[in-house]
Amino acid sequence: MSIGGMEQWVRIRGQDQENPILLWLHGGPGSSDMPVTRRFVGDLEEHFVVVSWDQRGAGKSNPRGFDAATMSFDQFLQDGHEVTSYLQERFGQDRIFLLGHSWGSQLGLRLVQRYPEDYHAYVGVAQSVDQARAQVLAREWLKERLEAAGKSRDLRRLEKLGPAPYAHHGDYVTFAKMMGAQGGNMDVGFVRLAWTALRAPEYTLRDLRAWLRGANRGSGPMWDAPDYQGFNAFQQIPTLEVPAYFFMGRRDRNTPLELVEEYVRGLEAPAREIVVFEDSAHTPFLGEPERFSQELLRVREEVLVRR
Repeated sequence: MSIGGMEQWVRIRGQDQENPILLWLHGGPGSSDMPVTRRFVGDLEEHFVVVSWDQRGAGKSNPRGFDAATMSFDQFLQDGHEVTSYLQERFGQDRIFLLGHSWGSQLGLRLVQRYPEDYHAYVGVAQSVDQARAQVLAREWLKERLEAAGKSRDLRRLEKLGPAPYAHHGDYVTFAKMMGAQGGNMDVGFVRLAWTALRAPEYTLRDLRAWLRGANRGSGPMWDAPDYQGFNAFQQIPTLEVPAYFFMGRRDRNTPLELVEEYVRGLEAPAREIVVFEDSAHTPFLGEPERFSQELLRVREEVLVRR
């Protein structure tokens, strides 16, 4: 379908089109979840119309010749609003559920802040609230882990990178890989994810190559933009007009739980709650998929009863 002046792809699946819609905003930017989420939380399709959207520059929406300069916060917001409006019209529902993961949680918070009338509730998974402070906390954690493990070579690499936050995208990518190697990021290894994506019926080999290109590009085109690097929910989004739930992995160092706890304490919203996944890091829908689905169904029932 045409979104924001380019062809973008959505996958819509569910057992009953009368069920509430769940729009899933993937991370990255550029890291599509479309080819992997059904393998882990496909049972959500029994209770929602689940919509996976490959955002511009990601997966099936990352064609050869894609203009990465169009990856701006404002453009993603416009695209998200278009997708939401399409779903409302197609299914005849005034409001939908919105879930944002990692980068998608920045986009999700902005969408529900700007268009609260479009959403039943917001679910932030691995919620980003302050990019700069998150990197500082993650670096402190990583240094302690490396010192405890006696990894002198990695410690030298970390010292060479210098203090956080990182001004250069390449330095951040190096840092993120080091953090992931110590268990502070993804809950499932890349090989397993790639094999899962390879078997996804929606994806061809060409799509998988586009998926990898988008994931490797990441947030590079947006890195120096103030509205990306300077994202700060404490200052910019102190109130919401919809119920807000935050699904956080205890071991997540990419988007640390302690920052979200601080944010939620000051957040004004009709309802707000943090759900902690003790055995997960940055991707609890991969680390603890059964509980993830159960908690999301609980949110569905609570919100719909409240309405």
